[in-house]
Amino acid sequence: MSFTISSPAFEPGGPIPARYTCDGADLSPALSWSGVPAGTRSLALVVYDPDAPDPQAPRMTWIHWVLYDLPPESGGLPEAVAPDALPAGTREGLNDWRRTGYGGPCPPIGRHRYFFKLYALDAVLPDLHHPTRAALEQAMRGHVLGAAELIGTYRRGR
Repeated sequence: MSFTISSPAFEPGGPIPARYTCDGADLSPALSWSGVPAGTRSLALVVYDPDAPDPQAPRMTWIHWVLYDLPPESGGLPEAVAPDALPAGTREGLNDWRRTGYGGPCPPIGRHRYFFKLYALDAVLPDLHHPTRAALEQAMRGHVLGAAELIGTYRRGR
């Protein structure tokens, strides 16, 4: 069985509903995963937009959500998951708004892609004290057993 991540909120490659963006309630979508590789001791989730600020001339990757040390048996996250409702042991990193938690799509121009990338790790990471994506990736180096990816898109009203 392959390692996959999905959401009941949108199809792979499809539009993310406004409910999960700055134009709506800005809730995190429900996510589920399966096929976690054997030997996985923890999972890490990074949600990012590689098309910022303009998909026609991207200059940066904007980070929307960083979670790590998710238990491999967790199976997913509910919609609008609150920090105190995350699976036991889960730790939060910083997004590019310099805060923890989910920040939904809010592109200034054009249709952007949003990557929900889940990593299977052969270790439980130490407390990284709200790491950025870069710090998390450095800590994960040499521990990634596999990765699963879900991509959604969003374009603000014209």
